[in-house]
Amino acid sequence: MPTVAELIVKGLADLGVKTIWGVVGDALNPVTDAIRRDERLEWIGVRHEEAGAFAAGAQAHLSGTLGVCMGTVGPGSIHLLNGLYDAKKSRVPVLAVCGQVPLAEIGSDFFQEVDNDQLFADVAAFSRTVMSPQQMPLLFEQAVQTALAQKTVTVLTLPGDVAAMDVPDGTAEPHFTQADPPLSADPAGLAAAAGRIDAAASVAILAGQGARHARDELLALAEHLSAPIVLTLKAKDGLERENPYELGQTGMIGNPAARKALDAAELLLMVGTDFPYVDWYPKGKVVVQIDMRGEHIGRRTSVDVGVIGDSRLVLADLLERVVPKPDRSRLDEHRADYEDWRSRQRKLAEPGHDDGLAGRARAVLDNPDHLIRPEALAAAIDRHAADDAIFTSDTGMSTVWLSRFVTMRATRRLVGSYNLGSMANAMPHALGAQALDRSRQVIAFCGDGGLTMLLGDLLTAVAYDLPVTFVVFDNGRLGMVKLEQEQGGLPEFGTKLHNPDLAAVARAMGLTGIRVTDPQEIDGAIRDALGTAGPVLVDVLTNPEEVALPPKITTGDAWGFAVAKLREVVTSRGAG
Repeated sequence: MPTVAELIVKGLADLGVKTIWGVVGDALNPVTDAIRRDERLEWIGVRHEEAGAFAAGAQAHLSGTLGVCMGTVGPGSIHLLNGLYDAKKSRVPVLAVCGQVPLAEIGSDFFQEVDNDQLFADVAAFSRTVMSPQQMPLLFEQAVQTALAQKTVTVLTLPGDVAAMDVPDGTAEPHFTQADPPLSADPAGLAAAAGRIDAAASVAILAGQGARHARDELLALAEHLSAPIVLTLKAKDGLERENPYELGQTGMIGNPAARKALDAAELLLMVGTDFPYVDWYPKGKVVVQIDMRGEHIGRRTSVDVGVIGDSRLVLADLLERVVPKPDRSRLDEHRADYEDWRSRQRKLAEPGHDDGLAGRARAVLDNPDHLIRPEALAAAIDRHAADDAIFTSDTGMSTVWLSRFVTMRATRRLVGSYNLGSMANAMPHALGAQALDRSRQVIAFCGDGGLTMLLGDLLTAVAYDLPVTFVVFDNGRLGMVKLEQEQGGLPEFGTKLHNPDLAAVARAMGLTGIRVTDPQEIDGAIRDALGTAGPVLVDVLTNPEEVALPPKITTGDAWGFAVAKLREVVTSRGAG
């Protein structure tokens, strides 16, 4: 009979899991040895368990199936937490298998002992410790099934001695069901939604990731209603490409055209989104919300009609029910505003922008050291990246530049910590994405603060031949924190980073390292990096003073920036 560890490993391989991430350790030895002997599985040993959890979450996001990570006793399991919280908040299925002290020592405050069931109680929908082989495969099946069904995190803890025990004769092999049947909406709710839409003079759509699989139906309804579509950041992946109705994003990283469209419409139709920023919802609108999860209805803004159901089915039904709105004048106006904004943004992204008269005048204020504008870097990546590239981005300014200058055309994909908002996610997310397909281009938009937080796992890219291109927006700052401080009228404090030559560090670790300090070298550097075999790090010195203004500036915001800049100047002069 197989051991407990062998039963788990075989079950994961039979399910279709290809990669398992973690750090080896004593309590996990029976499990990792079983992985070693199963040719269907690849073990990727990371330098920090947090990176492994992020990588597993990225794989679950991109594949739609189970991601798996492991941590051994106590400290190793604790290190998984941040990456697991990211998976939970992103609603992707991840199983963490954790080691534990020997069975007889549990509860004795043994060396490295941590109560995993208590530790993971908040992050995991299911967390249990296997206390005997007789509990298998039921606990294992529950852990996997819960992760798949609820698209969440589950944890199975194995004392090292239990993992090595044989399961009883006649123990069944684990079986799993991955079906996720669509949910049709209640006809009364559909009728009420259609009635509100018909009564409204104009409609604007706010679409989230939950509408990604309903792309055709969403675009058809937008055409039917002459309705602009504002996308959440997570909805760029799948809904931005070839979309003649989209206006980009709203919120702090958004643009004025999107904000204007939401403000101008009489009815807001929310589809598959739990967009969390309450202050950015338009006021005084009729609101219809469609979501698979009932707990999302009305959670962020007051809703007049809520429709619980699969967005694809609901939108198809609404398309049959609602009266067309053929007047496209508002839509055309909003699209023209959006294209005008994009045109102005593209000018900022030109490498020679600061050489022109307007550019030189602006640079005196916001780029006195003539560093590379991050807009130019992001635009260059967009130009040279493959149509099927996978992008990841660190939370903060890296995400701002990606959202504004990278288009999710063709079959491009996007992964980020867009719900938890963690630092240091771009690099490990990219490792996970690349391990799914080493022939597909993966590009990580890394902040210098985020990259250096988990810097050691660049070695994982080298050790396991993961040819990610890591592009570092190296502005020597925690850029988003700097912006937040200044918006509040505070002088910059505690955000400056004293970075080494990150390209040289990368070369010492075995990657190809490229350092860029001249705006005219951006195109060539990105082109060379994407054409280089193996992992590459491009360290680009970017302007820390670049301000990504939100789409609507209040008087308080403007005053805050002005006061902050004055205080920074005074502080700088006072320091001599």
